[in-house]
Amino acid sequence: MGQDGAKMPGPNVQRLGQALRPEAGTYALILRSDANGRVQVGRNRSLQMEAGYYVYVGSAFGPGGVRARVLRHARNAKSKHWHIDFLRAVAAPIGVWCAYADRDLEHRWARTLSGLPDLTPVPAFGCTDCNCETHLFRSRVMPSMKHFARATGETDDMVTLTAVRV
Repeated sequence: MGQDGAKMPGPNVQRLGQALRPEAGTYALILRSDANGRVQVGRNRSLQMEAGYYVYVGSAFGPGGVRARVLRHARNAKSKHWHIDFLRAVAAPIGVWCAYADRDLEHRWARTLSGLPDLTPVPAFGCTDCNCETHLFRSRVMPSMKHFARATGETDDMVTLTAVRV
């Protein structure tokens, strides 16, 4: 919820669905929050939120690929399954960076984001099934896909990084 207790609006889901492909891949969901305060994440954890931008890294290799997974994250009405579902109560998607590839780049991207100067890791978020420090990063300024692409090396012919604004 926003600072005034109102539910955060969902993005233009139809536009997002048209822009993303139903293929396997890795994505970085860019969110913005105006909230300062705590948000409950699951039964046993709360997260201190600060207004600003958040980058959540995930992968989608099931039915519907990146399109289905990102659209699920974008919907307001859903059961809460992943950590990101809880964060969505206070942060709205504003874009996504994705790479359609049959190999999982999620953990490499998370490690790369941990080293970028404008991003602060949010410890132990979205990484219960791996050894990453986190899959969520906070920034006071809008994250740059250009800097991210350069840092990850995702500018080669094998992986094309795509940006979608919501």
